[in-house]
Amino acid sequence: MELFGKMCRLPAALLFLSLIFSSLFSLSVGGDILTPTQHLPDDQILISVGERFALGFFSPVNSNNRYVGIWYKVSPRTIVWVANRQHPISERNGSLSITANGTLIITDQNSKPIWSSGSSDLASPIAQLLDNGNFIVKEAKGDGNIVPGSLAWQSFDYPTDTLLLGMKLGWNLTSGLNRNLTSWASPSDPAPGLYTMFLDLHGDPQIILLEGSKQLCRAGPWNGQSLSGIPDMMRFKVITVDFVIKNDEVFATYNTTSTSIITRLTMNYTGQVQHFAWLDDSQMWSIYMSKPRDLCDYVSQCGAYGVCNPDDSPICSCLPGFKPRLPRNWDLREGKDGCARMTELDCRNGTDGFATIEKAKLPDTSRSTVDRSMRLDECRATCLRNCSCTAYASANINGTGCIIWTTELNDIRVFTFGGQDLYVRLAVADLGLGSDHSHSRTITGIVVGSVVGILLLAVVGICVRMKRRRRTAATLGAIPFASHCNNEYKDDKDWELPLFDLGTIIAATDNFSIENKLGKGGFGPVYKGKLGEEQEIAVKRLSKTSTQGANEFMNEVILIAKLQHRNLVRLLGCCTQGEERILVYEYMPNKSLDAFIFDKDKGVLLDWQTRYNIIEGIAQGLLYLHRDSRLRIIHRDLKTSNILLDKDMNPKISDFGLARIFREDETTLNTRRVVGTYGYMSPEYAMDGVFSVKSDVFSFGVLVLEIISGKKNRGVSISEHQGNLLAHAWSLWMHGNGLELVDKSISNSISMVEALNCIKLGLLCVQECPKDRPTMSSVVLMLGNKNASLPDPKQPGFFPTRAPSKNESSKSKTNSASINGLSVTTVEGR
Repeated sequence: MELFGKMCRLPAALLFLSLIFSSLFSLSVGGDILTPTQHLPDDQILISVGERFALGFFSPVNSNNRYVGIWYKVSPRTIVWVANRQHPISERNGSLSITANGTLIITDQNSKPIWSSGSSDLASPIAQLLDNGNFIVKEAKGDGNIVPGSLAWQSFDYPTDTLLLGMKLGWNLTSGLNRNLTSWASPSDPAPGLYTMFLDLHGDPQIILLEGSKQLCRAGPWNGQSLSGIPDMMRFKVITVDFVIKNDEVFATYNTTSTSIITRLTMNYTGQVQHFAWLDDSQMWSIYMSKPRDLCDYVSQCGAYGVCNPDDSPICSCLPGFKPRLPRNWDLREGKDGCARMTELDCRNGTDGFATIEKAKLPDTSRSTVDRSMRLDECRATCLRNCSCTAYASANINGTGCIIWTTELNDIRVFTFGGQDLYVRLAVADLGLGSDHSHSRTITGIVVGSVVGILLLAVVGICVRMKRRRRTAATLGAIPFASHCNNEYKDDKDWELPLFDLGTIIAATDNFSIENKLGKGGFGPVYKGKLGEEQEIAVKRLSKTSTQGANEFMNEVILIAKLQHRNLVRLLGCCTQGEERILVYEYMPNKSLDAFIFDKDKGVLLDWQTRYNIIEGIAQGLLYLHRDSRLRIIHRDLKTSNILLDKDMNPKISDFGLARIFREDETTLNTRRVVGTYGYMSPEYAMDGVFSVKSDVFSFGVLVLEIISGKKNRGVSISEHQGNLLAHAWSLWMHGNGLELVDKSISNSISMVEALNCIKLGLLCVQECPKDRPTMSSVVLMLGNKNASLPDPKQPGFFPTRAPSKNESSKSKTNSASINGLSVTTVEGR
């Protein structure tokens, strides 16, 4: 905006007189209007006529700086716009005023101007806060109405991190004004942060999300009904979206079908774009939509000519007529190198044709060409005449308009709902249509493998079914796995995973050398290894003496092969050669969370913000398991040693050997064989064998309290923690001393509000009655809204504090320093 710079261009005399004038008239403000005879001091606010919005001075959470902002008149306060986001006031003596010619000015405690809306030339100006959240400067009539065409300035032209109803995201091509969203730097600092969402005008206009200067996500071009990359828009029942392309402006905007609906679209400081709706009954914001949601929302996960599908495992495949550019990397589930043509195009002889990719998010359109008047058949003919044309699509989903690509096709994904047809140019040899090249071929699935592969899939599927019928088998040696490890295999449930040759694993780990050993869990030892020059891996080897690993090995392979999320550890493949049962994971250089949290020296490396991010990441991963993945999964062994940390300290949930799949119609299950780890088990599971998603929520609550306190739930002194950490946390909370739970090593870096909310959230998750515990979707919502008002927790389900018997002690012994390993406790139900 450079508003401060514009203010400096005001005539000095005029600015001086304006400041003197406003200081002489120190009348307090009421209502929704500010005039040159008034000023808005720090302790006063403007309220829109419908009492939906307020404007005034505020301080962000955990900050004493003062800013002028606009917020919804709901509790907790929700800031939607900030004026002086780069120029805070350090004391509560600031003031907002409007000069005689219509310039808004914020002054600090020394009456020094620190922000301005820029010069204007109005005779009778007023500033008014409208009921849509827009703060405007206009020429006033005698009756107070706006003089037509006299709008001199409006806050809607200068968004911060929030898009409100009727606000435009995009360009005024006449003035060059670019309206974009920029995240806050942090929850306590509204200065421009790392993330920007803007409308890119190159080619066919599309909305882009940047992380710094790096393109992070792409919403795709407008297709007449929705943005190509957000087909969910077509399902909105109360939200209407418009995309306007005219000679003088290009912008996107949204509205609602009812004026009573309170909604906002906000890009938070972590780069999440979230659409919120206000729920009157619960008095809180509910997330209506959130992006990015899955890995395929991030740009070019599968490279040029690759297709991303979050419902597939692996998520990347090649367009028909293309093959992986670097097959070895694709075997390791790394598809960003993209795909290459199987057969070069033959433009001269006119024998090329097209394959149709249905329900697609269109490729990056920044270097495409668009003709909105052309019919689709004309578009096809134009593409065929251009030897550089690689694909075409309709600009409008109704079949009108033409988009043509002459470059590589990047960032394609497919949906189960929505999307549109993309026509990819192929050589005749890859079409399989004989001499009839005039028809397109519809590709409903991407075919991989060969006849041998198909036979292998059938054999493995039969074997897996046989295994399920023979559940009394005691060891994995009875499971008829394929021993040739250079193919992919599937069972009847469509799981697939690269198989590694044992020689490759031995070479990668230096023959399982002691120097490469990372740790050992109930499953067996874990080794660090390297494939090629760069690919670091963690190799988990089933111990021959393990009584816990056989079924868990199968369970983990089948489950985790279907899962793809940034907060779940990635299984790269396995080896089942001879008697060996080996799992190969991505390597986590920072090992497991328990190695940091419960170590006094390493614990200081996890400041409050890092711990908060870890809590958020675990919550996102667990929500994916419970709600958003292809399968509905209960982890059953969520604990600090099963949370791994990557190089950036991002958390990844690991070890799915004990996980169970829930059908959509199932809410709880009962088992006679209770498995997991004491201290993290919910009471109903530990005592009665009953488990559900709320069992994982309980374990998550224990994790939260351990992360905050740096102490284990079990194994602590009874005199110090009254039995366990949950009892200690509950006692502190009930006596109003919740902050005493916080790890002393990070006490200087905490946000008190955030810490108390997290402690409260942890206690809500460990409540004794499962129905009282929140779902993970509610947990993620609470973490995303750090000013949310949380309900009061009830008493936790205190874990039994009696000393375990000798038998139980041996069964519940864990390796707290496990690294990429599985630490399993098996407890027989009583």
